Amino acid sequence: MLKYFSADWIFPVSSPPIKNGVVAVNATGEIQQVFTTDEAKNLDVVHFKGAIVPGFINTHCHLELSHMLGQIPEQTGLVAFVQGIIKSRQGDAAQIKAAMEAADQKMFDNGIVAVGDISNQISSKEIKENSKIHYHTFIEAMGFNPERAGAIMDAVKVLRQNFKPLPSSIVPHAPYSVSPALFELIREEAEKDNTIISVHNQETADENAFFENKTGGFLDLYRFLGLDITFFNPTNKTSLQSWLPYIKAQKTLLVHNTVSNQADIVFAKEQHTNLYWCLCPQANLYIENALPDVNLLIDENVKITLGTDSLASNHQLNILSEMLTLQKHKQVAFEKLLTWATVNGAEFLALDKQLGTIEVGKKPGLNLIQLSADFKIENDQVKRLI
Repeated sequence: MLKYFSADWIFPVSSPPIKNGVVAVNATGEIQQVFTTDEAKNLDVVHFKGAIVPGFINTHCHLELSHMLGQIPEQTGLVAFVQGIIKSRQGDAAQIKAAMEAADQKMFDNGIVAVGDISNQISSKEIKENSKIHYHTFIEAMGFNPERAGAIMDAVKVLRQNFKPLPSSIVPHAPYSVSPALFELIREEAEKDNTIISVHNQETADENAFFENKTGGFLDLYRFLGLDITFFNPTNKTSLQSWLPYIKAQKTLLVHNTVSNQADIVFAKEQHTNLYWCLCPQANLYIENALPDVNLLIDENVKITLGTDSLASNHQLNILSEMLTLQKHKQVAFEKLLTWATVNGAEFLALDKQLGTIEVGKKPGLNLIQLSADFKIENDQVKRLI
């Protein structure tokens, strides 16, 4: 038996919006037909005020940090934030599990259908196995000392094996925490398994300063960690221009990009043809009180996706809220934001045959949101229809 959902507007994403459109869905959530109200006479149509859009894709999250909601002060800068994570991430196992379960359910309620999730341990596996959300787990490799590269890679391979049969890949944490030797091992593993890569990129000016001339706040972080980095010589290049050549061809997600400039973006496009740029605006404001040059990314015509980061750096895990933040601070048009929040993320996670657009044969999920007459997001409330 089919259900017929109608709204003031249907946004298929893959085609122009349909005023007073109707979506026919079967019992499994598969789209059977998309048409206008005029074509739906004599059908039992449920009409909603607002706009129906596909389910949202969250391409960057840290589910295992959900217990840290409100624990780290805002706007301290990335170096102090990272130190806060290291000091506070451990806790009671039952409380950590309960926090992850609550966060997973909240993401589902917020209309999120797929997540690219960062993991450093196995704790999130059970939640992901039982979730109604599709997860791809990015297992982070971290180690700045090149002599440790082999041992670190062996350890993350074991962790990835333990995550099976869930989809996963081994990825670098960030340029300042991964040695060239470890980057090479990650690249080899990704190419062998043809998996996708995610990396935190240019989240703070300190990151560029470290690579350009070995100055800035990361020196304090290494001292805090008790790491001897006398072996490191600055590259005299920005962070992105220093590390990206290590990744040759694998589909790669650059996360945050808060201080990426035009020269970085041009370099990246010339260096690598399969990049996606993930924006996590609320986390950027929480940690650094800064946002990426979104208009520059738009002008450079790169593929953009959206993420929430973690509850350690955000008050909620809600992609519509991230869209609202970009609308407010960067005046990005709704349909562009919707593309970033749906089909681009689905494409990156290789889920676009099922998710990301409202098309016949797909099971994208359907969300109801509220828009003004000129297509402005009115609030961050999502009603999940299927």
